[in-house]
Amino acid sequence: MTTGTDPLAPLALLSGVPEAVAEVRKNVDRLYGHRVMRRRAGEVTSESALRGARASAALEGADWPLEEVRRRTDFGADPEARTVGAALRLSAEAGQLLSVWRTSPLQVLARLHLLAVGDGDPAAGRPRRGDEGADPLFPREIAATEGVGTDGSPDGGAVGGGLPVGELPPPPPAEAAARLDQLAGLLAARAERPTGGAPALVVAAVVHGELLALRPFGSYNGLVARAAQRIVLTAEGLDPKAICPAEVGLAELGTAAYRQALLGYLAGTPEGLARWLAHCATGLGLGVRESTAVCEAMQRGMV
Repeated sequence: MTTGTDPLAPLALLSGVPEAVAEVRKNVDRLYGHRVMRRRAGEVTSESALRGARASAALEGADWPLEEVRRRTDFGADPEARTVGAALRLSAEAGQLLSVWRTSPLQVLARLHLLAVGDGDPAAGRPRRGDEGADPLFPREIAATEGVGTDGSPDGGAVGGGLPVGELPPPPPAEAAARLDQLAGLLAARAERPTGGAPALVVAAVVHGELLALRPFGSYNGLVARAAQRIVLTAEGLDPKAICPAEVGLAELGTAAYRQALLGYLAGTPEGLARWLAHCATGLGLGVRESTAVCEAMQRGMV
């Protein structure tokens, strides 16, 4: 692997990360080689978008059954419905933002937030400022159905015996804005580098983690972070047709594991960063499994 001058490249060499990257790459390639993908790739993409949106909304506090999301047309009746509608809008538009992401990721983030909250909100698309805070990242507990990534603590990952991760105050707006600018500069430099550097999985996980850490907007930061991760995975070529809903895997792993992995990212240690990268890799792998099951169902004529 060529590291060049990409500051993210060393993360790809952390303990366990090369193996996780290789495993994800193998499974994604296997999914893309599925017979159904030759004729019905567009349908798989659409189903992946729907399932990913449902899972991201669940992590944001609106845990609706898939068929309810599929059936509903009105998403403005109550807070949960608005959250589901926001997730669906982000999922639907993510693929149209790829070219802008490569040159102006901050513009894309603003667009994602605008889509989530609607243009009737005066804070739509605008980062926090002054003394504005941010909504909690994990307003509702989602039990794990795959794996256990917690330390067993009943609070789902408290820091120093205090508030759980995601309930802590976010960085002040000025600090968040400065770090967002740094992230944007890093991504722009990658876009100008033809080859080498960190693999897509690592870049997507860093974007995801940094947005959760900064909570740059007053609301829907989790939805925006997960949508940005999906955009990176597509733009960087790991999942060019957007058929691997990592959000599904993150929901299956549960919010307690999500918190613990994010705590590792926030710590910034090699062990903590490796834990976060592994969590994101596992989530993506479970998303691949979800779409593989969709392809199998289509092949049997069940979809």
